[in-house]
Amino acid sequence: MGQEPRTLPPSPNWYCSRCSDAVPGGLFGFAARTSVFLVRVGPGADTIPGTPPFRVIGELVGHTEKVSGFTFCHHPDQYNLCATSSDDGTVKIWEVEAKTVVTEHALHQHTISALHWSPRVKDLIVSGDEKGVVFCYWLNRNDSQHLFIEPRTIFCLTCSPHHEDLVAIGYKDGIVVIIDISKKGEVMHRLRGHDDEIHSIAWCPLSGEDCLSINQEENSEEPEIPNGKVTAQTPVTKGCYLATGSKDQTIRIWSCSRGRGVMTLKLPFLKRRGGGVDPTVKERLWLTLHWPKDQPTQLVSSCFGGELLLWDLTQSWRRKYTLFSGSSEGQNHSRIVFNLCPLQTEEDKQLLLSISMDRDVKCWDMATLECCWTLPSLGGFAYSLAFSPVDTGCLAIGVGDGMIRVWNTLSIKNNYDVKNFWQGVKSKVTALCWHPTKEGCLAFGTDDGKVGLYDTYSNKPPQISSTYHKKTVYSLAWGPPVPAMALGEGDRPSLTLYSCGGEGIVLQHNPWKLSGEAFDINKLIRDTNSIKYKLPVHTEISWKADGKIMALGNEDGSIEIFKVPNLKLICTIQQHHKLVNTISWHHEHGSQPELSYLMASGSNNAVIYVHNLQTVIESNPESPVTITEPYRTLSGHTAKITSLAWSPHHDGRLVSASYDGTAQVWDTLQEEPLCNFRGHRGRLLCVAWSPLDPDCIYSGADDFCVYKWLTSMQEHSRPPQGKKSIELEKKRLSQPKPKPKKKKKPTLRVPVKQELCDGNEEESVKESLGPVENGVSDQETEEEAREPEPPCGITSAVSKEPIICTPAALGFEKSKSTINNKVTLLKKDVPKEKPGPNEDVSTDLEERFHLGLFTDRATLYRMIEVEGKSHLENGHPELFHQLMLWKGDLKGVLQAAAERGELTDSLVAMAPVAGYHVWVWAVEAFAKQLCFQDQYVKAASHLLSIHKVYEAVELLKSNHFYREAIAIAKARLRPEDPIIKDLYLSWGAILEKDGHYALAAKCYLGATSAYDAAKVLAKKGDAASLRTAAELASIVGENELSASLALRCAQELLLARNWVGAQEALQLHTSLKGQRLVFCLLELLSKHLEEKQLSEGKSSFSYNAWPADSEGSFVERVTAVWKSTFSLDSPEQYQAAFQQLQKIKYPSATSNTPSKQLLLHICHDLTLAVLSQEAGSWDAAVEGLLRAVIRSYDSGNFTIMQEVHSAFLPQGCDHLRGKLGDHQSPTTPAFKSLKAFFIYGRLYEFWWSLSGPCPESSVWVRAAHRSKTSTEQSQEVDSVSPEETDPKASQPEPSRTPELDVRLIEEGEQMQNACKELLSEKHADLQNAQRTVAEVQETLGEMIRQHQKSQLCKSTANGPDKNEPEQEGESLSHPQNQCKEEKNEPVSLPELTKRLTEANERIAKLPESIKTWPFPDVLECCLILLHVGSQCPSFVTQEMQQQAQELLQKYGNTKVYKRHYQTLYT
Repeated sequence: MGQEPRTLPPSPNWYCSRCSDAVPGGLFGFAARTSVFLVRVGPGADTIPGTPPFRVIGELVGHTEKVSGFTFCHHPDQYNLCATSSDDGTVKIWEVEAKTVVTEHALHQHTISALHWSPRVKDLIVSGDEKGVVFCYWLNRNDSQHLFIEPRTIFCLTCSPHHEDLVAIGYKDGIVVIIDISKKGEVMHRLRGHDDEIHSIAWCPLSGEDCLSINQEENSEEPEIPNGKVTAQTPVTKGCYLATGSKDQTIRIWSCSRGRGVMTLKLPFLKRRGGGVDPTVKERLWLTLHWPKDQPTQLVSSCFGGELLLWDLTQSWRRKYTLFSGSSEGQNHSRIVFNLCPLQTEEDKQLLLSISMDRDVKCWDMATLECCWTLPSLGGFAYSLAFSPVDTGCLAIGVGDGMIRVWNTLSIKNNYDVKNFWQGVKSKVTALCWHPTKEGCLAFGTDDGKVGLYDTYSNKPPQISSTYHKKTVYSLAWGPPVPAMALGEGDRPSLTLYSCGGEGIVLQHNPWKLSGEAFDINKLIRDTNSIKYKLPVHTEISWKADGKIMALGNEDGSIEIFKVPNLKLICTIQQHHKLVNTISWHHEHGSQPELSYLMASGSNNAVIYVHNLQTVIESNPESPVTITEPYRTLSGHTAKITSLAWSPHHDGRLVSASYDGTAQVWDTLQEEPLCNFRGHRGRLLCVAWSPLDPDCIYSGADDFCVYKWLTSMQEHSRPPQGKKSIELEKKRLSQPKPKPKKKKKPTLRVPVKQELCDGNEEESVKESLGPVENGVSDQETEEEAREPEPPCGITSAVSKEPIICTPAALGFEKSKSTINNKVTLLKKDVPKEKPGPNEDVSTDLEERFHLGLFTDRATLYRMIEVEGKSHLENGHPELFHQLMLWKGDLKGVLQAAAERGELTDSLVAMAPVAGYHVWVWAVEAFAKQLCFQDQYVKAASHLLSIHKVYEAVELLKSNHFYREAIAIAKARLRPEDPIIKDLYLSWGAILEKDGHYALAAKCYLGATSAYDAAKVLAKKGDAASLRTAAELASIVGENELSASLALRCAQELLLARNWVGAQEALQLHTSLKGQRLVFCLLELLSKHLEEKQLSEGKSSFSYNAWPADSEGSFVERVTAVWKSTFSLDSPEQYQAAFQQLQKIKYPSATSNTPSKQLLLHICHDLTLAVLSQEAGSWDAAVEGLLRAVIRSYDSGNFTIMQEVHSAFLPQGCDHLRGKLGDHQSPTTPAFKSLKAFFIYGRLYEFWWSLSGPCPESSVWVRAAHRSKTSTEQSQEVDSVSPEETDPKASQPEPSRTPELDVRLIEEGEQMQNACKELLSEKHADLQNAQRTVAEVQETLGEMIRQHQKSQLCKSTANGPDKNEPEQEGESLSHPQNQCKEEKNEPVSLPELTKRLTEANERIAKLPESIKTWPFPDVLECCLILLHVGSQCPSFVTQEMQQQAQELLQKYGNTKVYKRHYQTLYT
């Protein structure tokens, strides 16, 4: 496997006479959808030795519709130019190296069907369209010529390689003409012989007719070749041969000097390997040709089933041919071939490239006729990617063309070792999942709801589950069987297959018995958790790697966590508020075991959330916990997230795929975007991290491409925003859109046998662009020809005014014009000849039935019957009905009208005359007729008239007229009738799906399902909806849901700084009283910061009108408000509030935590501290205060940390010492840590005061949060002492006043005493050991990555078994040369292990009290003290400086500390 990007491109376009071409030197291009993909072939491809020498190098993007033609310029100095034609009506000229359009024209008014760049004239491009118009375009002079030769559809055209003015054109009906463009398109030869579409025209590479010794008499197969007429004397002195391939299964060789055919080759029926000839093979033929340049006596052609033939033209009477790849099994194409183009590589190797309906591009060696390599392609969206956990490097791709690809990405001999699996699929493959332990076992799900299992090691068709989903299969997962699965007696499989479908159901399939019924796990979830309300619609399923925890993502954005064996619900995550698309659990082999509890999820929102579920899973709560705070938030994408994948090589590294057209790699622990891939032209659908290469990722999209890309080669670090995002959207919009099918004549015929993947997905039948068939147009002309003929027996005088006969006298109530135009002639008109005197009178009366009016009733009935038939035949049923009514046959009228679908309101209104049962039957028949006419409401009204209320309601419901159905049901049925509730629920579900959440909520309320109403209303996400939803949930007793919604509402209002609204929302639920205290403290702190102008905005917000006591301390003001507003005045109440808030845990902060979220979390800790203090629990108060300080410290927000100190510790920490009592108290370490952070902040302020006031923006912005890796530590110390590099900064300000100096001296003395606390040797030892552990872990990780890379390179270049021990040794020492640049000494693996062991032993020996709480960086404090001492020696005692230097020398072995230490003393 090479370290280079790769592309699995879209399939070449079908049914185009020239949509691929190649030029000498090794550049090949083929049209695929709306663009052209370029492939470098030969040595210039720079592939790894031993692999096929080709590489996809780029794409020509610019057309908006399908590209129908592609041709290179074949002049040696212009190989970098090419031309394309497209269904968008343009012909574009491209510069290949820059991939840009040089110029274009839109001269054609109709679909362009043929294109060729003249091999003789370097700037001439000839194109033809479906109406027979040809345009010649000269690039250099930007000139064009319009030629209209024949009013026929052009199928192909080829310019002569010998004469610059001659062009051969092949038409749909089999005619071939050769024209002279210098004579305004004059026809030089019209060649007749083919009787079907011309697919290909090839000129003989040698001019003259001496290369083939063909006598006219030799052609014994077809002695009478129709001669083409020479319409003008040809100016060409020497003739030339021309070959044409046609759908009529023949190849004809023509002589241009004689203007006639000289040879006919009929395609042979070859017995296909592995079976007989496909019965529809004649329908599928496409016959393309290539006449080799250096072999004029040979001709290459395609054949019926994808075979390629090399014809020997010297022995035409024997029909001698050679089959390409005759010796090798399975090397030929399996479907028809559309294009053949020759390519001469840089090493003068003659190759032939072919594109086929089987979606493969194949390269053939013309010397051996063997296949050199195959480039597979995709004919649909790449919906799913999955790497096999057993067959390392085996990548399965689910594609929208109905095939699964399995790509062996580790193949040494073939970069594109891809197998296709299509049997039993027959639909878009939307989901894939490999069995975790069984080789070659691949589960797949399709667009039509099918779930199946493939054995990729056999050729057997897949096993298909007997239970189908009603809609698309969204996702698949292997997990342990849950008990309720009816597996029968005996053994059970250790793993079963779970599938999630678009209808919202998760099914469990038994892989040992897929014919059995699958089990809907909702039944078990409902029973185990005693759930009465409607379960959410599931959209995603994911099992944790250990098989003990299952996560279900839902349409409402919630994620539910279940525990085996009975699927007990332990947790609900209310984070996303839109449909969840993807859930991914972190792998189990991270450096820290707790990482395996990380779960990333993406939804139709653009934000990715990562949750740490360790606490919830390990605590196994009795009742389900609701989580509303994420562990990490990854923001940056601008459209929905479709796929997530964790890196198996790193800790906490995630890649995401999004509809914004990009894939993004994240460091989730730091919440940092690392790199962004923008290579796709469509919306990304799936992504997978290579299991072997840490730098390599695969992604698939709706641009029909799968890309292999390297994270290290991406220039962007985050998804595009603003203008970049708009540009990407434009790029994506240049893709084709599915067109509505036109109702006019079809221009193609899809083959009768619809084999799978007959056209590219999401495009109309036009994508297949089959040739136009004669049958369609001929049929239509026949019908048109028949129309004028009158039906048998009817007078031909149609255009004349009809003779008014008896029906006019019957008194029809019509206007005169109606009578004249609509009363139709009788079958037999008034006789033109009188009967003979001897003829019988009765016979005479039978013929003159119109006289029935004047004879008996039977004759009258006969007259009415004949006239009635006549009216029906002429389209006047109402006149027929009137006659039948007069006759008294109302029932017959109704039956006849019902059969013909011609019942009317008036007929049905008269039906009661025939009796009650006839009337009921007539109304039902009329209702059915109205349904066929889409008049459902009217049909329901008629059903109501016969008291069929339930039928009317069901009719309206099934056709989605819910409003009308509910109105009828409520008006006509009992209020408790279950049908009413069912209507509300059904309508609510549809409204919810369409995003009409408010109306859906009303429906659920109508169905007395307030719980569902609350959940759907919460989906709107705005504060008003959330509040209403919370109130609804509270009314029905769903207190937990109500509380979570009220809190969400308050948080939404908090973002808008609507403090009053937030408090009102929290008042909805008594369990949120603790949160009210937090929000109150946050409001007071925000107001306090705003007064000091420290907050982000200075505008006035809607603060609560709480009594402001500005004289007391901040804590006193807080407790005063709590007492007056929340009636908190006893220790018991404080303790109760503390217990309530203590259950809520927030994740630790990082430098990327948003400031508002950070402030809320800090205030939560501070609230706990104040509550503990008021309840007299000083231990908990110290811990709460310390947590708030640590949170601000970790986020790098020094300003907030100092504000916490000034507000809550205005007099320092000493007063707390007395409150804690005994020195052996368990809280003593927390107190020491808190005091150390307080002194740490004072130390910095003192240092800055020595150097004068700093501008606001330079106040100690930390580079990263306080993790202990060597890289981050170096950033940290770099940012700590910016003044060290500036000698001017180290001098005291000259403008300092004496009063300031006195104050500084006093502060300096205080600082000297306090700073002794900071110089803790034990803490320095601990921090040094932790840094060592982090450095060793990072070094080991890098060594493993380098080792993997070297192993891959070694196996690819030298075979798997060469020099393994030597290379391994080299790879182990290599990364250390990078890590130890200054010493240049390699570090061995044993030495690293020794360091790690020693460091862990040092940590273990240190007392637990040291390790419990964080402590400021001791070495950082040492550096600051030494720096202060260098500026003002009197402020730091010699003893303290000595201690700081000793600590730095002893524990500062990191190069950053050494550098700063040396800066001070050099």
